[in-house]
Amino acid sequence: MGTRSLLNWRSLRWKIALLVAAACCGIALTVGLLVHHSTYERSMNEGAAKAHTALDTALTPGGRSGPDAVVRAPGEMPPELVRRVRTQGEAAVYDESKPYRPRMWAGKRLSDGRLVATWVDMTPDQLSRRALDRHMWKYSLAALAVVVPVSALAAELPNRRLRRVARTARRIASGDLDARTESGGRAGDEITEISATVDSMADSLRDRLRGEQRFTADVAHELRTPLMGLVTSAELLPESEATDLVRDRVRVMRTLVEDLLEISRLDAGVERADLRPVALPDMVRDSLARTGLEATLTAGAAPGVVETDPRRLDRILANLLTNAHRHGGAPVEVTIEGTTVVVRDHGPGFPHSLLVEGPQRFRTGAAERGRGHGLGLTVASGQARVIGAALHFSNATDGGAVVTLRLPPTG
Repeated sequence: MGTRSLLNWRSLRWKIALLVAAACCGIALTVGLLVHHSTYERSMNEGAAKAHTALDTALTPGGRSGPDAVVRAPGEMPPELVRRVRTQGEAAVYDESKPYRPRMWAGKRLSDGRLVATWVDMTPDQLSRRALDRHMWKYSLAALAVVVPVSALAAELPNRRLRRVARTARRIASGDLDARTESGGRAGDEITEISATVDSMADSLRDRLRGEQRFTADVAHELRTPLMGLVTSAELLPESEATDLVRDRVRVMRTLVEDLLEISRLDAGVERADLRPVALPDMVRDSLARTGLEATLTAGAAPGVVETDPRRLDRILANLLTNAHRHGGAPVEVTIEGTTVVVRDHGPGFPHSLLVEGPQRFRTGAAERGRGHGLGLTVASGQARVIGAALHFSNATDGGAVVTLRLPPTG
C-alpha cells in the first residue's frame, strides 16, 4: 500500500471508513439519547416518590424533622410548585435553579387551604447521570477509534481488487491488449463482475484490432503487385498533361500502400530500432534538406546528442514536416532544445479529437486541415514508439498545430 494511496482522502477506503464512522456515531448518539432520557425519567420518578414519601412522613404526627421538614410559606417554594399545587392539589417539581444543589420538591394543599411542601436532595442522582453520560461518550469514542481503522483495513481488500482492475484498464488503454485482471475463481461479487467485463472488453478489443491489422496488411500486400504494374505502365505513357496527372495519382497510391505496409509492420510489433549516438541538430538539418520543404530551424546553444535510429527519426521528421505543410500553414518552424524537437505550423491547429485520442488512420479530423488519409501522423507515432521517443500533439495559444518530439538522451 503506497503512501500516496493511503493519504488519498477521496479513495474508496476512506469513504467506507467515513460511512462506518457516521453509522457508528448515529447509533451511539441514538442509544446515548435513549439511555440518557430513560435514566433521567427514572431518576425523576424515583425522586418524586421520595419527596412525596418525605412529605407524608413530615405531616404524620410525630414525624421527623430535618432537611425534608415541611415548608409552609409559599414564598420559600418554587413558583412552579405553588402554581401546580394550587391547580392540582398535589404535585412534585424538580428544581435546578441551584445547579450544585438540585432538589425534588413535593407539595400538597391541605383541607384548610394552606400549602405545605418538602424537598429531597437530588445531588447523588445528578452525579450518577453525569457519570453515566461521561462513560457513554468515553466508550463510544473508544469504540469509534477501533472501528474506523478496522473498517479502513477491511476495505483495503476490495480497494486493492479495484486498483488491480484500474491498472489493467490503463494497460489496455496504453496498448497492452494481453493485460487481464486475473479475477477468476473469486466470489461472484460486483468487483468480480467488473473484472470479468474488463477482461471481456479486452478480448473483444484485441480480436477487433488484430482483425483490423490483418485486413490492413492483406490489403496493402494485395495492392502492391498491381501497383507496381501501374507504376511501370505510367512511366511508359507518352508525355502529356494527362500522363502527369496519372503519374501523380499513381505516386499518391504508392505512398498510401507503403504507409499501410509500414503501419501493418508497426502494429505487428516486429520493428526493431538500430540505435546509435546521433548529433540531433545535424540530423534534423539533413532531414529538412531531404524533404525539400521550407522550414525555419532554430537550435539551442548546447548540441543535443541522442541515441536513436537515424532512419526512423528521419521518417518521423519527414512525416511531421509534410503534415505541417499539407494540413497546416506557413511559416513552419522547427526548434531544437536539448533532446527535444518541436515542429509548429501556423494553420488552423489540430482538431479536438486528435488531441484527445491521438492520430487515427484514415481520419484527418477536420476539413479545414485539408484532405488526406491520416496515415502520416500514425506512422510517426508508431516509429516514435519503436525508438523510445514520446510524441505530443497540442495547439499554440495564438494559433497553429504544435508537435513535440522528446528523444531519450544518450545513456
